[in-house]
Amino acid sequence: MLPVQLFKKAELSSVPDEQVIKVLKSSGTTSQQPSKIYLDRETASRQTKALSYIMKSFIGGQRLPMVIVDSKAVIQNRQSYSARGAGILGFSNFGRDHFYLLDEEMKPDWEGLRAFLDKHADTRKLIFGFTFIVWLHLYKEAVRQEQRVDFGDSVLIHGGGWKKLEQEKTDSLTFNRLLRDSLGIRSSYNYYGMVEQVGSIFMECEQGWLHTPDFADVLVRDPYTLEVLPNGKEGIVQVMSLLPSSYPGHNLLTEDVGVILGEDNCPCGRHGKMFRVSGRLPAAEIRGCSDTYSAT
Repeated sequence: MLPVQLFKKAELSSVPDEQVIKVLKSSGTTSQQPSKIYLDRETASRQTKALSYIMKSFIGGQRLPMVIVDSKAVIQNRQSYSARGAGILGFSNFGRDHFYLLDEEMKPDWEGLRAFLDKHADTRKLIFGFTFIVWLHLYKEAVRQEQRVDFGDSVLIHGGGWKKLEQEKTDSLTFNRLLRDSLGIRSSYNYYGMVEQVGSIFMECEQGWLHTPDFADVLVRDPYTLEVLPNGKEGIVQVMSLLPSSYPGHNLLTEDVGVILGEDNCPCGRHGKMFRVSGRLPAAEIRGCSDTYSAT
């Protein structure tokens, strides 16, 4: 078990340099050294297949017309991606006819969005973005500018942290309700994940609980003794994944606080452990793609 902070302090790669095809960099505050995650073809392929397997349960197996609530400028460097860029590219595989809503100044293209929605009026649409960016640059801008937009039959996938929305007194239920009432977004699913284990994301189900996929697991440990805690006890989240082989990311101790709620007994019908992430350890670096994003 490795602490995730170790990826900021050392170059951790398990393959020769010539086999590395991509380097992912974590989000994090500008004063912090980012984590660097080295991917070879095999690891990248497994991550893509795993993400596809997870997403079928939520959006089906067909590629959907896709709105990306971000700027295309984020993914311009094809050799070195931020966690934000990696997220955009990973989820782009589930869409077609991609429309990037925001320009380089993070301003929405309302005219382009309406044309996209008119074009796909009779089709279910996929929307992807990081939680705070969706909130700030889609929802709040639509309200501020009095833009009338109805996404119709649509599903939003979002992640990256809730810290900034908590500061605005907005929780998951409020977020979902406001996006449905103001923008017509029918379904909204949050996910928990990190650049150190790309592909092994934990999706939030209709009941509001995060679920472990078949190839990943979570434990919760006591913050003082590191002993594994029983279900219902809050502690440090440990994440495990079968996917990485180009770097030692298969067993990581995060800086997140959470609690396991049960296993194989969620009313949504999905199997695996159900858990909730309630925050960060005291003095831990804020590092989610949403939480580190600055509008300025």
